[in-house]
Amino acid sequence: MTYGTLYPDTRRSRLAYSPMTIKKRIKAVVTLLAVLALVLALRLVWLQGIRFSHYRQLALDQRMRAVQVDPKRGTIYDRRMRELAVSMSADSVYAVPAEVKDAPAAARQLAPLLEMTEGELIQKLTTNQSIVWLKRKVPYDTAQSVKRMGLAGVNVAESGQRFYPKDTLAAQVIGIAGIDNQGLEGLEVFYDTELRGVRGQIIAERDASGREIPEGQQLFVPPSDGNSIVLAIDEVIQYICERELDRAIADTGSSRAIAVAMNPFTGEVLAMAVRPSYDPNAYSQFNTALRRNAAVCDIYEPGSTFKVFTAAAALDSGAVTPYTQFFDPGYVKVEDRTLRCWRAGGHGSQTFIEATENSCNPVFASIAVKMGAQTFTRYIQAFGFTQKTGIDFPGEAVGLMHRESRMGPVELATTGFGQGISVTPLQMVNAMCAIANGGVLMKPILVKEVLAPDGTVLKRAEPTPVRQVISERTAQELTRILESVVVNGSGTRAAVAGYSVAGKTGTAEKPEGGRYGDERVASFMGFAPANDPKMVLLVLLDEPKTDVKYGGVIAAPVFANIMRDSLRYLEVPPTIGSVPGGADAAAQVAVPDVVGMGRSEVEAILNTAGLRFRYEGMGEVAMAQTPAAGAKVARGTTVIVYFGTEGMYNLDSTTAVVPNLVGKSLKEAALLLGAKGLAVNPVGTGFVARQDPAPGTEVPLGAAVTLYLEE
Repeated sequence: MTYGTLYPDTRRSRLAYSPMTIKKRIKAVVTLLAVLALVLALRLVWLQGIRFSHYRQLALDQRMRAVQVDPKRGTIYDRRMRELAVSMSADSVYAVPAEVKDAPAAARQLAPLLEMTEGELIQKLTTNQSIVWLKRKVPYDTAQSVKRMGLAGVNVAESGQRFYPKDTLAAQVIGIAGIDNQGLEGLEVFYDTELRGVRGQIIAERDASGREIPEGQQLFVPPSDGNSIVLAIDEVIQYICERELDRAIADTGSSRAIAVAMNPFTGEVLAMAVRPSYDPNAYSQFNTALRRNAAVCDIYEPGSTFKVFTAAAALDSGAVTPYTQFFDPGYVKVEDRTLRCWRAGGHGSQTFIEATENSCNPVFASIAVKMGAQTFTRYIQAFGFTQKTGIDFPGEAVGLMHRESRMGPVELATTGFGQGISVTPLQMVNAMCAIANGGVLMKPILVKEVLAPDGTVLKRAEPTPVRQVISERTAQELTRILESVVVNGSGTRAAVAGYSVAGKTGTAEKPEGGRYGDERVASFMGFAPANDPKMVLLVLLDEPKTDVKYGGVIAAPVFANIMRDSLRYLEVPPTIGSVPGGADAAAQVAVPDVVGMGRSEVEAILNTAGLRFRYEGMGEVAMAQTPAAGAKVARGTTVIVYFGTEGMYNLDSTTAVVPNLVGKSLKEAALLLGAKGLAVNPVGTGFVARQDPAPGTEVPLGAAVTLYLEE
């Protein structure tokens, strides 16, 4: 055996442990350790330097656990600072599951107090959360009982609870707030940002298991209370509306009733009532449909109340005058349709004033067709029926009507008397305000002011004119006509003793499945006093169950009751019913017939009757009057006398009724016949002794009336 055979790896071993090899290995290890140290150093710089604030906050969040404290939600006031919605302090029970020592035992004790099952409580007490609410807004006695138990991990915190002291009053307008102090419906949600305030916190230092550290840091961050809002609504007028709607539903069996009242000059909503209603203090116990504000969020076909705006368009555009003559045979043919009057046989010969008093469908259909789609739709759009009013309330609906390009003669005719167009009650009242205030459409206002917790005014809603819809003269002219509707026409039941009232009745068929069914919407819309309006009011009764469903019969009295009590509450002095120095201010007198008379004669007769008068129009002969002859009115009532000249007649009519001309001068007789569309054939000189044809005879337009004159 050789040396190499006995020790084969000796040379290789010497090479593996040579000084050069060992140095390389040491260098590699040192380099690796240096790299690791550098990585750790960089990581430390990242954590302790660059990301220091982030991880410091995470540590604080783990150590400092917070319980939210609700702020006091802002108060909702009526326009006279009477509380409609307030926030009250309430207690809520919460738990820190990590601190609960015996969940089943705690659940057993808490279950009867919190009116919860033990299973529900055990699930909450053992959940993997830092804090869990067991029951929100518990009664004071319950909260005190929980405190006295002294259960580990179970505590009580103060929170806010919404309370509505007037119960159902204006419930659909005010809306509701939820258990977490958040607005859910109505003004509560629309103004939620203003009302809710900013939450506070109760902060306590806890360990990694979520247990409160004895003698640890504690901090209370107080909540910031919400702002308050002041409504334009008046609590008393709102109550009057709701009281009368409740009576109306009881009397008529209507499925729903709505009343909206506004100040025509400011656009402020004085009342907005919907019946039936609900109690917002216990809203979960009522059908959700009762919470809907139908005055803003629902549309309906207005029927004859819409004739007010057809009349406004016709008068303003010059299509008619108050004394334009029409003949109603009971129907009007438009293309292949026959549109009938509500009165069998029609109303015969009548002026435009009388047609409005009679709510004559054929007349308004023919007027709309005469104006044409372009003119008619321009006015309807100007009144705001095809767009939102911009009221500060959620979910406002938009009216619906035929597009101008698709509005043929039939669509024009039906829209003219309020059929085939849908509007909201708010749109109707807002448009009526433009009649009452001289022709200006206003933006409706529900909330007048936003107040800081200390009472400082943060925001104030100012009256906002939208546009001039009709001229002031047209508005005044139409007001006189609507006064006549109440005195002489279909709206007599809307009269309010001591006040002049202007208004219009409405009885609309309700569409059902693409056709009109048996259900009706009865309504009355108007304002008072007519010469200086303080309030515009719409009353709507949906689906009445009475035998007679006309708006002038069942809705007008509701209007009268609301308007009477509201004007008294507002301390508006009576505008009619007294003669200066008169001994019997309340006496009723019959209005004399002054049609056909000269100005001096009219003045003398009305003065003798104890009535006031105002002249409208040009000319020397009275062509029409409001109230009509024979109407019973209070002494001191103003009689509007319309004077005219030749040519003031309706060319669309085919006949005219011969007036009584006996005793008139030739000039007076000629003017009166000219207004009727008749010619004069005088015989002799002086005054009319007799005539042919006789008074009351219906003759074709253009026919001559022979007048036998004597000195």
